[in-house]
Amino acid sequence: MGSNNTSSPSSNIGGAGSELECLPYGVHHQGEGVCLLVKMGPYRILLDCGIEDISPLQNLEHPIDLVLCSHAHSDHARGLLDLHQAFPTLPIYASEVTTQLLPLNWQEVEAQQFCHALPWRSPIEFHNGLVVQLFPAGHLPGAAAILLTYTNAQRSYKLLYTGDFFLSNSRLVDGLHLEELRGLEPDVLIIEGSYGTSRHPHRRTQENTLAERIERAIASNYSVLLPTPTLGLGQEILMLLRSHHNFTGRDLDIWVDGSVATGCDAYLQLLPYLPASVQNFARHQPLFWDERVRPRMRRLQPNQRPNQEKPCIVLTDNTKDWSQYCQPDTGWLIFLPEKPDYASINHSTTNIETYLLAQHSDGPGITQLIHNLRPQDVIFIHGSPTYLADLTSLEELQNRYHLHTPSAGTLVELRIGEMFLQPPAPPETSYEGELNELGSVVAITLPDAVTTDPRWRNFADTGLVSARWQGEELVLRGLSSRELLNTGDRDSLAWANLNCCGTCKFHRNQRCWNQASPLFGFKVTPEGYCPVFERLNADNPSDSEAE
Repeated sequence: MGSNNTSSPSSNIGGAGSELECLPYGVHHQGEGVCLLVKMGPYRILLDCGIEDISPLQNLEHPIDLVLCSHAHSDHARGLLDLHQAFPTLPIYASEVTTQLLPLNWQEVEAQQFCHALPWRSPIEFHNGLVVQLFPAGHLPGAAAILLTYTNAQRSYKLLYTGDFFLSNSRLVDGLHLEELRGLEPDVLIIEGSYGTSRHPHRRTQENTLAERIERAIASNYSVLLPTPTLGLGQEILMLLRSHHNFTGRDLDIWVDGSVATGCDAYLQLLPYLPASVQNFARHQPLFWDERVRPRMRRLQPNQRPNQEKPCIVLTDNTKDWSQYCQPDTGWLIFLPEKPDYASINHSTTNIETYLLAQHSDGPGITQLIHNLRPQDVIFIHGSPTYLADLTSLEELQNRYHLHTPSAGTLVELRIGEMFLQPPAPPETSYEGELNELGSVVAITLPDAVTTDPRWRNFADTGLVSARWQGEELVLRGLSSRELLNTGDRDSLAWANLNCCGTCKFHRNQRCWNQASPLFGFKVTPEGYCPVFERLNADNPSDSEAE
């Protein structure tokens, strides 16, 4: 499962090693961004520069020959301006769309255009024997998978870097086309593993789930706040709200603020590069700003507050102070994107929920791409070490490829052409627990090796699990708040008239917030009950029943 031919931390990339080496300066294990220095023969190519401190790149023994940026998200691009200012003659390249979106990373400064555009799919020889080719990668407009080919007198070497990729089509971006990459036969694949081995519902199911949850909130007289990154997710949600049947023609205001609004303006300038379906939509009505067609989509002006008289939806960038839009307990719900490393937030003062609208491929998508490309070496980056370890522990990958999961500063030497030695199987891991059955109650005791894993905290944020048979194995799976919300309307019929947590005024976001209750601070189910129950509507006649 560990890295093969991987040296201890280093500050430089050598000159006398193998023909191919990769030295990561950032691999996004803890959100530090992605920055990879690749050596191919005599050349050194920097793939992305998402690190904030570029000082390690300023002290290199060998100069960088070329910089390639996969896409415009800050975790892949935030260091490019500093790099350009430190090395003004260093060539930096990306796709045409990415060159137009990159300046959004430095809105506070007047940054001159320093990134040069490359066309899709056209092999371009930058140095003798070094060829670069870009392929659309999904994920974000302009996002590229980068193919590097180096040819010497003995042979050719190919390395493919996916950047962030997504196989499925989304509202504003077509997914990565496997057919385009299938015949490339790279020797090395550097691939993101953001979601590890997780499986996602179909993209349209994710969209419907989010739209239905927002619709229920609006119907319950809640306004909704959606903090998102500048580019990508916010524009996808806006397009979803404009075209989903739950919102079409609805008397509803959608306000957009902060850098998300600036990102929308940038998308409008990129309309010819967006999918044909989006271009066709824009022929009939504005893509974003429109106060005539319902739901109305408006830019939130400085010092302007959203309309408080009726429910509305507000999108802003995730660095803003949310209190400027909504105050606690004033009929607002905040929806945050669900991430693999999402940590629980204290819900005591603000109603916060999470949703899944993935922009990265899940586990099956990752393994599908690997098997279609069939490289000799696979380097996993961009994900928590735990999730990347899940991928490298897959037997279907261990038996076929050299697998690497380097940390920042760890040199990976790639011995291309050497005989493949199947990595030794890791010691079999057995998590033996204990199961006790008493009547209709089954108690399962788990070992410390499971419960001390960082993922255990998020196994089931509701405290509920589902169990099903898979062959001869019993599979336990945690149930998320999102899944419960999807079935909440149906289930609520069973307990709506009862004295239970679902009708208690202290029950918010599946938690109890009554300090006098023994359940205070815990996740509780709607049908639960405690001795200090207080009905949500104290004037309800049915509340006369003794507790």
